[in-house]
Amino acid sequence: MSSAEVLVDAFDRIREAVHETVSGLDADQLAYRVDPEANSIAWLVWHLTRVQDDHVSDAAAAEQAWTAQDWLGRFGLPFAHEDIGYGHDPDEVADVRVDSGELLTGYHDAVHARTVAFVSELTDDDLAEVVDAGWTPPVTLGVRLVSVIADDLQHAGQAAFIRGILERAG
Repeated sequence: MSSAEVLVDAFDRIREAVHETVSGLDADQLAYRVDPEANSIAWLVWHLTRVQDDHVSDAAAAEQAWTAQDWLGRFGLPFAHEDIGYGHDPDEVADVRVDSGELLTGYHDAVHARTVAFVSELTDDDLAEVVDAGWTPPVTLGVRLVSVIADDLQHAGQAAFIRGILERAG
């Protein structure tokens, strides 16, 4: 298995977790927060997808799906176009509301397709390329992609945990 195939598999697992987590949930369930300071399923899935879109598009020197495919307009959120959710306060988290999980999975699927198309063509030499010299040590493309995967899986797990709470509460 090549490095690119390992990365594709990891991104496939994120996609599976996103779909399993939001499937069949209504708008209120997607917006549910375990307390007023907590993140919702909708916010977590939107944020993890925004991070992936932002970081992978930057690495690929491509426009983000968020703007290129007008997911920005479809979501209609009150944030700047470059906002990925980092540092959002509880009121901003509450602003991420969707009518159904289909909007979330649609955007995620669009980002996933672009990610897989980019990642599947990478070589080990590509992964060793420095993409951010502002850190010590400098960040390589491989490290950046693993960082996105780790962040996305953490947030997908958090969203799945919230879904579990909802299911147990009935």
